Amino acid sequence: MKRSELLFTAAKPPLDYLALVFAAITAFFIRYLPSVQSIRPVIFNLSFKEYFGIALIISAVWIIIFILAGLYTIGGVKKIRDELGKIFVACTAGLATVLGIMVFSRFLFDSRFIIITAWVLAIIFVSFERLIIQLTQRLAYRAGIGTHRIIIIGNGQIANELIKEFTTRFSLGYRVVDKFSQFDSMTAEKIKHLAKIDAVDEIIQINPNLEAKQTSELIDLVNEYHLDFKYTADLLGTQLTNLEVTTYAGLPVVEVKKTRLDGWGKIYKRSFDIIGSIMFIVLLSPIMLIIALAIKLDSKGPIFFKYKRIGEYGKAFDYLKFRSMIPDTHKYRFDKEFLSNQENLRQGSPMMKFKGDPRITKVGKFIRRFSLDELPELFIVLFGKMSLVGPRPHEVEEVEKYQKHHKKLLTIKPGMTGMSQVSGRSDLDFEQEVKLDTFYIENWSVGLDLHILIKTPLAILKRRRTQ
Repeated sequence: MKRSELLFTAAKPPLDYLALVFAAITAFFIRYLPSVQSIRPVIFNLSFKEYFGIALIISAVWIIIFILAGLYTIGGVKKIRDELGKIFVACTAGLATVLGIMVFSRFLFDSRFIIITAWVLAIIFVSFERLIIQLTQRLAYRAGIGTHRIIIIGNGQIANELIKEFTTRFSLGYRVVDKFSQFDSMTAEKIKHLAKIDAVDEIIQINPNLEAKQTSELIDLVNEYHLDFKYTADLLGTQLTNLEVTTYAGLPVVEVKKTRLDGWGKIYKRSFDIIGSIMFIVLLSPIMLIIALAIKLDSKGPIFFKYKRIGEYGKAFDYLKFRSMIPDTHKYRFDKEFLSNQENLRQGSPMMKFKGDPRITKVGKFIRRFSLDELPELFIVLFGKMSLVGPRPHEVEEVEKYQKHHKKLLTIKPGMTGMSQVSGRSDLDFEQEVKLDTFYIENWSVGLDLHILIKTPLAILKRRRTQ
């Protein structure tokens, strides 16, 4: 999902809310216009402060109705008539809700004129606001901003129709980068090249005669390079989850979503991360100050340890944690002489963990035992490079040794805690960890995040008791 699509969608609820509140305020002042009062005098006493409070609450209820009406689905620019139709239905349902509440609560609002006028203005203001959003998004697509760069694999009339559809209807937000008649080793190399130079986002497979082995290879390729994958209906006989069907040029096109963390899921999770990280930073700041002082008194060197790790889509970011080792020792993890003298607890894995690691300081041993060295990750979460929950942050040297199916872990942001951390932590072998994190990626939910966060302190204490 393109970031621009997420931004446009995330902007709609607050803008809709403002439009609804503005409609209510405008209706109030229209009622008090001299020209309106000359037709029907105001015989009630309704203060603006009281009315404004009611308007704020009702507007929030209407946003819930908008959600139920499907006004916040994510994708390209919607058809104007469909958008306006949904707005009319949603606003009318909102009016019916208000009237229903008044009847059942026996609360008689002072002015029917204001209610009807606010309903009409709500339709007008929200429609106008949505038209501006659509126009802005169309202009962005025309300028090449936020467009999905796609490769089509397949021949025949269907391929030609899709290319024509995407070329003529720029409001869909698609641009065809290349087209291949079949998927073979040469095609795979060309796709890899385009992916490496960041020239492609998605692949649409429309060849129904592709062999199962080729289909499997194609799916491995899109997972390895973090591309989106779509196919025409009934193409795959394999079992896949998280499917989404969209119709282009009258043809059903199925997208295989790598994770539920797309669209609104991504917005929910980012909001959750921002609120959660700020809350934890405030609560844990005294502990972090004590740890920083203890590190400074225990050994020479900086308080924090900073180096590169691999995050979402395989992109490197600056990783920060409390220093728990003597300075300049991270490089020894990949030094042959050092490794020959250490017992690696994770044989057969790209990850390395040593028994009785001689590089760890006294304070470092304590803060690592309770995972307190990872508290600075909260700031990385706040700045958007990590999440509260997700796969373990990946080290550069480890990712270089990952097999193709391991790279699915790079589909989302790494987390401070995750499925593998609360299911055995370092006791799991690497393949078990991959399976758990893959399950999380494919089955994410807000409830699952909360469950993992609640289990994390218990997992840390359990680990402490077993050591």
